Amino acid sequence: MQIEIKVQKSGLSELPRYMTEEAAGADIHAANTTPITLSPGERALIPTGLVFEIPRGYEVQIRPRSGLALRHGVTVLNTPGTIDSDYRGEIGILLINLGNTPFSIEQGTRIAQAVVAPVVQARYTEQETLQETQRGSGGFGHTGVEA
Repeated sequence: MQIEIKVQKSGLSELPRYMTEEAAGADIHAANTTPITLSPGERALIPTGLVFEIPRGYEVQIRPRSGLALRHGVTVLNTPGTIDSDYRGEIGILLINLGNTPFSIEQGTRIAQAVVAPVVQARYTEQETLQETQRGSGGFGHTGVEA
């Protein structure tokens, strides 16, 4: 699988990079010219300077980096974010600081990860009744909280 990438901010942008041989997600880097500080509870769209050409039938999912979430409370707000194969604009990463202290994003900071996934489009049809299941309409917490 190959994804073509246009670099819009030469010298600021870095191509996504897998940090281990078997990693599912490639790290995405910030391409801001000045530091962006997220105060607790604040969100911002962080530029990457990258435009993807994703093959038809695939998407790129933008997911949080676990280290940022654990150490700083910083995560991707609309996770997973979806980049459709027909989108040709700059990739921006919507981050939020859920931590207790300000977090500074410098140029080159690894801010998210990109996971390539196949796309299946469903055909939605309206029905008067649906097949019954054992679970039925049991929603959030319907099985209890015991371990």
